[in-house]
Amino acid sequence: MKRNRLSTWILIGLISGVLVGYLIHTFAGSPDTNKQIAGYFGMLTDVFLRLIKMVIAPLVFTGVVAGMGHTEGPAEVGRIGARAILWFVAASVLSLVLGLALSNILHLGVGVQVPSGSGATDLSTAAFSLKNFVSHIVPQSIFLAMAQNDIIAILLFAIFFGFALSSLREKEPVLAGLSGVIEGAFKVMLKVTDYVMLFAPIGVFAAVASVITVQGIGVLAVYGKFIAGVYSGMALLCFVLVGIGFLMLGKAVFRLLGLVKEPMLIAFSTSSSEATFPKMIEQLGKFGIQNKITTFVLPLAYSFNADGSMMYQAFASVFLLQAYGIHMSFMQQLGMLLVMLVSSKGIAGVPRASMVVVAATLPLFGIPVEGIALLLAADTFIDMGRTVTNVVGNSIATAVIAKWETRRADRQTAQPPVPARGNVQPVGHHGH
Repeated sequence: MKRNRLSTWILIGLISGVLVGYLIHTFAGSPDTNKQIAGYFGMLTDVFLRLIKMVIAPLVFTGVVAGMGHTEGPAEVGRIGARAILWFVAASVLSLVLGLALSNILHLGVGVQVPSGSGATDLSTAAFSLKNFVSHIVPQSIFLAMAQNDIIAILLFAIFFGFALSSLREKEPVLAGLSGVIEGAFKVMLKVTDYVMLFAPIGVFAAVASVITVQGIGVLAVYGKFIAGVYSGMALLCFVLVGIGFLMLGKAVFRLLGLVKEPMLIAFSTSSSEATFPKMIEQLGKFGIQNKITTFVLPLAYSFNADGSMMYQAFASVFLLQAYGIHMSFMQQLGMLLVMLVSSKGIAGVPRASMVVVAATLPLFGIPVEGIALLLAADTFIDMGRTVTNVVGNSIATAVIAKWETRRADRQTAQPPVPARGNVQPVGHHGH
């Protein structure tokens, strides 16, 4: 009941934001006034997102360390991590190939007027480098990583800390108490998350109202064909992912989608993956996934499994190829997107990460980067859809990996113990 009420209020906030934004954009009088009013809405959105960011670092750290206390050691963590990365790569390639095929069929960029001049895109591609990729993985300071909510760096430190704590707590009884404190802290952070999520309807309302106030609903008509094409592709991708989830999980996949509807609404309204993270931890726990799996796989997924973003990069790249009349074969396009696939793993957490990857990669293949200006106006609305697609992909990925681990544990439990040498008795004969 409580979960349903929150979902209802989030949906009310979303619809109200559209209506209020439309009325202000229509009757406020001038673009400057619209921007000023949108700034006030932006403050509410900023407060909500700051509250979310406030809980992410302690939630990831305590969750991973608490989960590590229930693992079999490095072997189990390595096995889960390898399976997760394998799934993420396969899902990313699927997203790219599907997006590439659809964008070539739909011809969304044909006949589009390309911008002249340099065109300010307001995008920084400084994050697009191998050095930045390494810095995101290995933190120079755990406190800096926590301050910046660098999830993958926090995850790495938490794994080391968890292994160290697990290896020492049997030898040092005092550390058993520390392990209990961290598990308790994780439960407290889940409760804090519940409190923070009470602000979600307000944050959703303000985020949507701010965008509509400035740009109006008219932008949906101007870029309607491109937006509709991208959304149809993402809907098809979600359908395929749910189909794969059905093969792996059975009908339970539909219960999973029901549980993550709140994160999906938040993702759509705020276009922020960070905003969905705490609620995803909680909802996947309600689905029955063990904490040790959720708190390890989900942070990895947020950094390496952006299915919606992968598909959007395919649509955006082919759109610009068609707009500029540049011919590339399907295999050449696929090669370009594979470069984006590898490069995108180094900029987790960068604002407009998909756009940054596209902007940084296009010059490598002779495509004018100025074309990005064509996409920026519609990017806010498309970002809503690709963030939702990321949530769907991450939830299914985590559930499937958890299912694999459960099956492995069941097989091990079902295996009869190997009798000790010297005590083997003939089959069918039992001594008394």
